[in-house]
Amino acid sequence: MGSCAVVELQRNTPKWSKVIDEIVRMEKKIFPKHESLARSFDEELKKRNSGLLYSDVDGDVAGYVMYSWPSSLCASITKLAVKEGYRRRGHGEALLDEAIKKCRTRSVQRISLHVDPSRTPAMTLYKKLGFRIDDLIAGYYSPDRNAYRLYLDFDE
Repeated sequence: MGSCAVVELQRNTPKWSKVIDEIVRMEKKIFPKHESLARSFDEELKKRNSGLLYSDVDGDVAGYVMYSWPSSLCASITKLAVKEGYRRRGHGEALLDEAIKKCRTRSVQRISLHVDPSRTPAMTLYKKLGFRIDDLIAGYYSPDRNAYRLYLDFDE
């Protein structure tokens, strides 16, 4: 196992376009077209109140997580994905854990996210890190695909 680090993507980094290209490729592979942010990636990241962390394994992007804090009270995890060859090695957990820490520094009280109930590994991970099911949202992704809304509350 080479070196692995969770890195925050900074806009002025020389790696910016290489990392974004890799993430866009990953997005296209992993998510159905209408769920993929591939086209709007740059716009998403230009928003002042959003961040992206990625898992760097010897220069390769193993996975990434996007999060935002639209209000001072609530943050949301908008994307979490790990490349096929890197799954089940703790990358998702490391990314999510770091994103939670970043959100905590903004002193939000709750982090929420949406997940497809059929994505068992994702559900398992979120529950492991303390997320609880809030609600089932019918037709969230598409007319025949629902989502669970999960949340994690921080006690003051």
